[in-house]
Formats: sequence, structure tokens, C-alpha cells
Amino acid sequence: MISPERLLAMQGQWVRLLGGFGVPVADAYAPFDRLVAAYSEPHRHYHTLEHLGDMFRVVGRLAGVITDLPAVQFAVWYHDAIYDPKATDNEERSADWADTDLKGWGAADSTRSVVRAIILATKHTADVPDTPDAAAFLDADLAILGAAEVRYARYAADIRKEYEWVPEEQYRAGRRAVLEGFQKRERIYRTAIMYEEGEAAARTNIEGELRQLS
Repeated sequence: MISPERLLAMQGQWVRLLGGFGVPVADAYAPFDRLVAAYSEPHRHYHTLEHLGDMFRVVGRLAGVITDLPAVQFAVWYHDAIYDPKATDNEERSADWADTDLKGWGAADSTRSVVRAIILATKHTADVPDTPDAAAFLDADLAILGAAEVRYARYAADIRKEYEWVPEEQYRAGRRAVLEGFQKRERIYRTAIMYEEGEAAARTNIEGELRQLS
């Protein structure tokens, strides 16, 4: 759940972001409302506006290492715009949505390319761009892993709710595979700030959830 005050602040941030591309204030509200509606779908429990708000806070802290801040901000807004737990092409469809909107606002091909690449990087395949912007974005997306124990527990519970249609044993096996994938990484966080501040906590949280899943 996100407070009305926080939503209003996010709306202001959105209007300013689009203003940088010459979009009049009056024309910024409709796409904002569409995104809010998407992130407020009833089947979402973690991939919500609260998640976006948390990501924007981290992006703000990492702004010093980001080279194209508007592109990263757009990627945050759109990266989970399409979220169907039963689908396998959420990232591609979200990237398409972003690209369509950005093209309509006259964004440069380079900006659109960065946004698409960063959104697709959330699939966590071998094709993650080796750029400061992708690193900052992915660290913001995974910041929840290094959250306080109580917050992490709520996150884990919310992910289970999003997959409530999956039988328990099947869910446990799938979730273990995801967490073990993070656990096996040399580094979970790519930026120095997030590594120093969150790496140890993230690994502790992951180990704790793996014990529970076992």
C-alpha cells in the first residue's frame, strides 16, 4: 500500500520527467494514470507502486554513478508495467510499452535503446549490459534482498501470494532455485554503495528463507 502523499510525490516526479522531453503537464497525467492502474492490479502484492517508490529512493542514492538518469527513471516506471506471474514475456511486453510511449514523446533512439536494454536485464540472463546505468537499476530492483528482516519477510510472503496458484512443493522448488541463483553469484550488488551496505544482509536474508523453504 502506498500513501496518497507518496503517490502525489511520484506524480510530480513523473510530470517533471516528461517535461524534460517537452511533454506538456496536461498530457503527462493520462500515461501516469495508466501506469498507476497497472501497478495497482489486484493480483500484485509485491510488484506494486510501493516497489517503484523503494526503487526510486535507491536510484536517487546512486545518481552519482548513473550516466543517463532519465533513461533509468523511465526503466523503473515501466519495468514491471506488465506483470502476469503465469507469463514468460512480461519483460519484453513492458519494454514494448515503454518504447511505444517514449517514441511518441520524441525520445532519442539512444534513450529508447537504454530503457529497453535495462528492462530486459531484469530477466537476469547473461545479456545484462555492463554499464553503470544497468548496474544501478538492477541494484535498485534487488535492494529488497538486503532489507531489514521484517521487511524481507513481508516481501517473501508477498511473492508467495503472487504465485498462490502454484502448488506448495512446486513453489518451494522454484523459489529455492531463484534464491540459490543469487546465492551463487560472486556479488549480488554491482555498485560499490549497495555492495558495502546491503550484500551481507542480502545473503543473510536469502539463507534464512532457504532454511524456511527446506
